[in-house]
Amino acid sequence: MKFRFIFTVCAGILVVLLASSAAARVKMVSLPERGDVVIRLDNPAATLIEEERILALQKGLNRVDFSWKGVRIDPDSIRLTLLSHPDRVRLLNVSYPPDEAALVWEISSDGAWEEKIRVSYLLAGIDRLFAYKALADESETGVMLRGRMVLRNFSGEDFETARVISGVGAEMTVRSLHEETKRVLILGKNRIPIIKVWTFDAAVQPWDPDRVSGNVGIPVSYRFSNTAEAGLGTGELPAGKVRVFQQEAEQGSIFLGEDRIDGVPPGEKAEIRIGDSRDLLVTQHKTAEKRFNVKRNDKNRVVLYDQEEEIRAEIENFKKTPARLTLVEHIAGHWEMKAASFDYELRDAQTLVFEIDLDPGEKKTLNLHYVRRNIRP
Repeated sequence: MKFRFIFTVCAGILVVLLASSAAARVKMVSLPERGDVVIRLDNPAATLIEEERILALQKGLNRVDFSWKGVRIDPDSIRLTLLSHPDRVRLLNVSYPPDEAALVWEISSDGAWEEKIRVSYLLAGIDRLFAYKALADESETGVMLRGRMVLRNFSGEDFETARVISGVGAEMTVRSLHEETKRVLILGKNRIPIIKVWTFDAAVQPWDPDRVSGNVGIPVSYRFSNTAEAGLGTGELPAGKVRVFQQEAEQGSIFLGEDRIDGVPPGEKAEIRIGDSRDLLVTQHKTAEKRFNVKRNDKNRVVLYDQEEEIRAEIENFKKTPARLTLVEHIAGHWEMKAASFDYELRDAQTLVFEIDLDPGEKKTLNLHYVRRNIRP
């Protein structure tokens, strides 16, 4: 145990002597063992510890010393809550002895009794992360998903029994010792519907891959929805690393890749990247660009203009099965769409997302015609 609770009854000159002497505090009678402990990990930026203890208070003024060694506690975060007799027991003040990892509470009690207290504080060196394993079926239409919370304790403190609130799933009771890493299953779904998607981002992928050497495949991902209908409940899917496998015919599996997903709120979609592929080909060109409404300054320099542009993207599916392409286009500044050969959604004011389904061996062409307004050179 790295923490020390000290308790004594103080009166008259003894209060002054004990308050001014660190050596005197060491001679105080040691008090109580920990009761219930809660480790709150729902805020990834800080870990909050809440522990309950029983103090045998005497009538009058009581002093409780809380000190720690070998652990990193934020002293400003330490709080004491009186639970049993909140109307008859009062916390008068708290003092911090100089150059010590300690504090002293002065508590006034109307009677002699046992008082349950809760001590809370922020403790460094104990945290959690999440890791997933995804196993796709042969048809790549469903995935078995396992999620584990990895509890890491390098705080310097042992917790023999503690309730852990991770912010994901139900509470759990664990034993967490210093320098121990524990993996706890928090998610196990045998089949979640997925869609295999190719994503061509015009700001990232080359427009004409035949003119680029090396691997210029289009990123491929498994996409699924964090919904109750998909079997994932109603909570957020926490961020974490995902290792992805695919089932093979002879009861084996192959490793497809490793990715990381961001936190996925309820109702939103998640994508797990499994690699790159040239099963789909996208070749894009700007076919027209024309300035108009040109404005010049007194020195005849162009200061503002509008521009009409046309884009053509040719898409081909070389697979023997249907495929879905997510095509992302970017139009800078203020713009006005004149014509688009496919429907799109706006991810933001300058990002257009097209979902294009292709049959085996099918070719499609996306044509965009738009005007950009008030361009400055």
